[in-house]
Amino acid sequence: MLFKRVMPAVVACLVGLLSPAQADDGSWDKVVEAAKKEGKVVVYNMALGAPYFKDVLKSFEAKYGIAVESLDLRASELAERIRTEQAAGRFLGDAEMVTTTMIEEQLKNGDFVQKLPPIPNAAHLRPPFKANEYSVPAFMQPMGILINTRLIKEQDIPTSWSDLNDPKWKGKILSDDMRPLGSGNTMFAILEKTMGGDFNQKLAEQKPVFSRDMRNDARRVARGEYAIYIPQIFAFTSDLKGLPVKVVIPKEGAPYAEMDLAVLKNAPHPNAARLFIDHFLSVEAQLLYANAWMLPVNAAAAERANPDAQQFVNAKIIGPAKLAERPSMMELAKKLYP
Repeated sequence: MLFKRVMPAVVACLVGLLSPAQADDGSWDKVVEAAKKEGKVVVYNMALGAPYFKDVLKSFEAKYGIAVESLDLRASELAERIRTEQAAGRFLGDAEMVTTTMIEEQLKNGDFVQKLPPIPNAAHLRPPFKANEYSVPAFMQPMGILINTRLIKEQDIPTSWSDLNDPKWKGKILSDDMRPLGSGNTMFAILEKTMGGDFNQKLAEQKPVFSRDMRNDARRVARGEYAIYIPQIFAFTSDLKGLPVKVVIPKEGAPYAEMDLAVLKNAPHPNAARLFIDHFLSVEAQLLYANAWMLPVNAAAAERANPDAQQFVNAKIIGPAKLAERPSMMELAKKLYP
């Protein structure tokens, strides 16, 4: 009997020694102190090399002296990477910055993320954004239409998504692949609902050319290889200043993906992960995103954004795509684009 009473306590003690502990006594200073002792945070993300994301990492390292390791992959690749690592018990990542639907899928199909402890800067989220028990919004990634201003006359600029189906654009549209998980399919799913059932059918008849290199694709439009690129993430256009391109926000609004931050299960550096998430929600970090033409979730950052960023920071958005609809939308996209 004594053995049975003692062993659970011993095991619990050993688990506590083996697993990193989170500073949850209510003192944020203790979280910061514990994070600095951990000395590192590994962030899995879908930033696709975005310079403003790198600037956030640099600002975090400069402020706290904690090194950041970043794994930057497309959605489908990152989802599989996390699933494989978690299933194998190889807990390498600390925090993830992925779409809301990806986190929903992780919670549905496996215990990959842990409940999120209080994040002080979550108190500064602007409506309608709010944290839940597993994640907190990081930013919105709205998407519009990129045009080459030398190839498209002012009077021909598409102002509606339906304008893409004008016969004059047949064979002149470059697009992110709409069939796999990613921005292309997000746009496809949202416009299927917003624009009506024949929109995507007609767009397929325009014979858009698919690619999966979003940053280079925008430059291909700037070089004049194509007149139009969809969906153009607003922020990626800020890298093209001075080139003959323009991003158009159609009158119906911009489809978007909500990017959330979460702590992965059994994160080796849980306090550093929590501190990183709080830093990402700070005015300092959110302003980097706002001035890069992303839609920030921090109210003060939206107010302080540069004048040229205001139309993007406060753009009308439509969506989001829903996890439950993803299989049917991917199936439809594959049917329309065999």
